[in-house]
Amino acid sequence: MADAATAAVGDDGEDEAEKPRGPLRPVEIELEMSRQRAITWTIGGPALGILLITQLGTVGVWVGILLCAISVLHAIGLVQSLLYAPGTFVVTDTRVTLPRGLCKPRPLEVAPADVTAAYFLRRSVPWNKSSPVLIVELGARALVFPRDWFSSEADQRQLIAALVRARAAAAAA
Repeated sequence: MADAATAAVGDDGEDEAEKPRGPLRPVEIELEMSRQRAITWTIGGPALGILLITQLGTVGVWVGILLCAISVLHAIGLVQSLLYAPGTFVVTDTRVTLPRGLCKPRPLEVAPADVTAAYFLRRSVPWNKSSPVLIVELGARALVFPRDWFSSEADQRQLIAALVRARAAAAAA
């Protein structure tokens, strides 16, 4: 009867975890987006802003202008979400495709060896981002992907595992 220490060792004495595996199966993870916040700001921002501008004094006018400006930014994001798909991560043996952001055109395509690190930030997260935040480093550049862009945290973990496997396969080649 084999004990736990020898169960992971194959017939040739080589550790199962260190055996070379076949080619990496392509991993595709799509981002998700909710347009609810953008629609609310696009409709409610100007309505409240115009009300403040017409009914209040100097401070109300400036706050109304600020609300209108913020709603224009959200309207641009809403239009962008209608024009472009949210984005898709694709990890293969030879290529890693990373979205530049949510609903942005022209994703980044890099070699797996160019990905220097992929990790979670769970505690050191800005107040306006939901934790955990996935960080993918490409040399001096870091891409940030918040939790609410993914359908589940398992997608983030699966992406990190695929990036690590792709980088290890690129280093072994």
